[in-house]
Amino acid sequence: MAAGGAQQEMINQMVAGAVQAMEASVDAELEKLDKMDEDDLEAIRERRIKQMQKAQEKKQEYKNLGHGKYDTITNEKEFFEISKKSDRVVCLFYIDTSFRCKIVDKHLTQLCEKHYETRFIRLNAEKAPFLTERLKIKVMPTILMTKDSVVCDRIVGFEQLGNSDNFPTSLLEWRIAQSKTINYSGDLSRPPVEEVKEKKMVQIQRNLRQEEFSSDSELDD
Repeated sequence: MAAGGAQQEMINQMVAGAVQAMEASVDAELEKLDKMDEDDLEAIRERRIKQMQKAQEKKQEYKNLGHGKYDTITNEKEFFEISKKSDRVVCLFYIDTSFRCKIVDKHLTQLCEKHYETRFIRLNAEKAPFLTERLKIKVMPTILMTKDSVVCDRIVGFEQLGNSDNFPTSLLEWRIAQSKTINYSGDLSRPPVEEVKEKKMVQIQRNLRQEEFSSDSELDD
């Protein structure tokens, strides 16, 4: 019992120390604010306004490039052009007969609006034989990520997404963020969910069109 009391006392001291440190930090910030005059506060406001203006200009620049939307492109030429204009691109290679491609569509439609810094597109693999052959894309869906016109990562099927059709958008976002093609404020060292619950798998027909449709390479047209 004595040992338990000593342990509790140690915990109490640690908590008290943490609270004191937090209070000291807050007091220091308040003291700093008290010492500021009108010129200091005006300078802070001006810096903040400039940051907001710069962010708005950048967002408009992205919007002019088609960011903020999830577009279907029709050929390989468009893929190369977009990869040259936008620093970061996420592209779904799909086929119309794949149910899982439609699942990815749902998630990327949400992510494109959240991550204006990245261009989100989709390309029918059957209409891009040269690109799918060159990049060795054989499984649908495949999500390709590029930075500065170079393929830097890919997500093949759902194996990295819990092997489930029921994975949350946050898990796909976290996985894409591993490639640094989107800005991510969460913890990259661990996924946002422990597991994907209620796994609902669909039967995927293994044939040349759907499963045989990974070496990264530079994109040059």
